[in-house]
Amino acid sequence: MTPRDQTTALTSVTAGARARCGRAAAVTFFGSGLSILLLFAALGPRPALAVPAFAAQTSQPCATCHIGAFGPHLTPQGRDFKLHGYVASDGKEHGPPLAWTSLTSFTHTAVAQPGGAAPRFKPNDNVALDQVALYYAGRMTSDVGGFIEVKFDGVTHQFQADNIDVRRVREGQLFGQDVLWGMTVNNGPTVQDAWNSTPAWGFPFNRSALAPTPMAAPLLDGALNQRVVGVGAYMLWNDLLLLEADVYKGLDSFALRAVGQVPMDDGDRTTAFIPYARLALIRDWQNHHVEVGALALSANVVPGGNQTLGLGVRKTDTAFDATYQYISDPAKVTSDRLSAHGTYIHETAGMEGSQAQALTGALPDHSLDTMRVDISYSFAATVTPSVQYFRTTGTTDSNYWGTPNGSPNSDGMIFEVGYVPWGKPGSPFPNMNLRLAVQYVSYFSFDGSSANAGSNNNFFFSLRTAARF
Repeated sequence: MTPRDQTTALTSVTAGARARCGRAAAVTFFGSGLSILLLFAALGPRPALAVPAFAAQTSQPCATCHIGAFGPHLTPQGRDFKLHGYVASDGKEHGPPLAWTSLTSFTHTAVAQPGGAAPRFKPNDNVALDQVALYYAGRMTSDVGGFIEVKFDGVTHQFQADNIDVRRVREGQLFGQDVLWGMTVNNGPTVQDAWNSTPAWGFPFNRSALAPTPMAAPLLDGALNQRVVGVGAYMLWNDLLLLEADVYKGLDSFALRAVGQVPMDDGDRTTAFIPYARLALIRDWQNHHVEVGALALSANVVPGGNQTLGLGVRKTDTAFDATYQYISDPAKVTSDRLSAHGTYIHETAGMEGSQAQALTGALPDHSLDTMRVDISYSFAATVTPSVQYFRTTGTTDSNYWGTPNGSPNSDGMIFEVGYVPWGKPGSPFPNMNLRLAVQYVSYFSFDGSSANAGSNNNFFFSLRTAARF
């Protein structure tokens, strides 16, 4: 263990063994990492949080790594901790990095939902235990760490493997500058990403599972998460340039059931290999952090899940993202912090043959564009109001989208205020944290119509707790 590993200051997240990552090490990592991923997936029949296991490992309060003292909203220190493989520590023995969280909520929609918001729930005004989750979150060896989550979903009433990201990292020199080399095994594009401008960890960090949501979304916007497994490599050079390449494989019906996911025999499916790439430019100075980046993936998706026909739709997603953060006093973890994010995703979809087009009755080509912009301001890492504008537009085709008028267009705003009493220096409960939040979602248009869009508006009151074993 290096001296940088042993310091309690979280700038030590750049610590790690300074050795070259050879081919043998890469093979070892991929083999062991994939085994770990499948093991935890088998334990089950969404976002990294302010898991107290991380706080215990580093002897730092949650506010060091998280805007508002609760995740997954990351500060620059939190991003460094993740990029460096979850391995930074205070050099002391804290036992296995295990933690748990729970989410309970109350949802009210503007108009009651006929037949109930979900099986076993009322048409409106529902109280729910949304989930109880168990985490292995932290160091495995000196240069291998992970974030592994399994949960019980209180809405669907089933156990699931949720977000998983296992990493191996090494540091060295390239062109006379510091370079971080990392490898990752994960279960969804952007699950491994360190910025909250990409979909897996983007705002809103919690959202009601009992309120209506628009039907259309790009693959990159969470449609593949927990339904694929992937391996990848990334490089962070001079704290300026991040490059990453991954390849994913869609899970078959047996594997989907093993991780607690519904196979969706009548839904879109993919079992082919899916390439993914990520680029980001980063700049930190004084109180400011700026990131601008791009990401892309391409997948062959089979409409209706019919793998036997060999027909499919080629979907290609390209996206751009940006993050800006201002921290009033970087030396003080309870200082005021502003965080703003922007995301734009463009998806093109084309039938790979006339038979596939005839099967669905859809037009030969489609496009879908999703845009989100949000801003948060955290007062003393305790009260954090946030606001977001979101918009999705695309090609009109009722056979393809399944909306009443064939349009996928939706837009609206989300308003939220979060309150976190602990997770800061001097907290009376250093191994626990909680977050109370009230959220209001307002739709201007919904699934192609603005006439009744407001009937989908909803209030979401939530309490998330987190504790270390």
